[in-house]
Amino acid sequence: MNKVLTAADEWTETWDKSVTKFMAFSLAYYDRVIAMDSDVTLLKPLDELFLLPNTPIAMPRAYWADSRPWPLTSMLMVIKPDLDEFERFKKTIGGGGESELVAVHRFDMELVNERFEDSAMVLPHRPYTLLTGEFRKHDHSAYLGNSFETWDAEKVYSEAKLVHFSDWPLPKPWIMWPTEGLEETQPDCSGSHVGSCAERKIWKHLYDDFRMRRRDICKLLSVPAPDWWTIKHGKRPGNATDGTEHAAPPAEGAVLSQA
Repeated sequence: MNKVLTAADEWTETWDKSVTKFMAFSLAYYDRVIAMDSDVTLLKPLDELFLLPNTPIAMPRAYWADSRPWPLTSMLMVIKPDLDEFERFKKTIGGGGESELVAVHRFDMELVNERFEDSAMVLPHRPYTLLTGEFRKHDHSAYLGNSFETWDAEKVYSEAKLVHFSDWPLPKPWIMWPTEGLEETQPDCSGSHVGSCAERKIWKHLYDDFRMRRRDICKLLSVPAPDWWTIKHGKRPGNATDGTEHAAPPAEGAVLSQA
């Protein structure tokens, strides 16, 4: 896949590399591959997904989407590698994508829905797809799947197997929080910005845990916080803070930056 799709991003000026996940289809020496986005935290093993019935692909649906039926989300894909499938994706990607989809890093989701929306095995988003932004919401009926279940942040967190960091315009977890951004974006504890609550504690823990493991295991420090006003009022919606091209310094004994 030599074709690289440019994403107009005034802060990062990075490339849209979301389509590289389709390289998983080329791993034909494996019977099954689980592909996940880089901006996720794995809370529990996913071993059972290797034992699913035979299927070309299994994916959860994007329960946060406005449209119904909810589209498939490519943040988690259980794939049966297939070189012919890989070549088809490669050909499609080589033709480029719609500029709006590329600009918000959604080209990969468009591709998988175009190809598999009527044939994919659908995984339940509970427990396989939980957004960090869910802890900031007041209406949880979409995630819960009903309007009668009582929201329990600790229960939801304990049952989840995978969490996707999605709190735009707050930066992704490998980028430090702008102080103003944290104050504006963190869970409001039912309207109270003082004190704490289960939602806020879990939400902050997810980010802190990601950064600590990135430092301790990958030996990388977090990218310095960007200017909050710039990313909050930037022209490009969606993923203006994804910035995977920013290089962080090695951790060599350094102390993790404070949020």
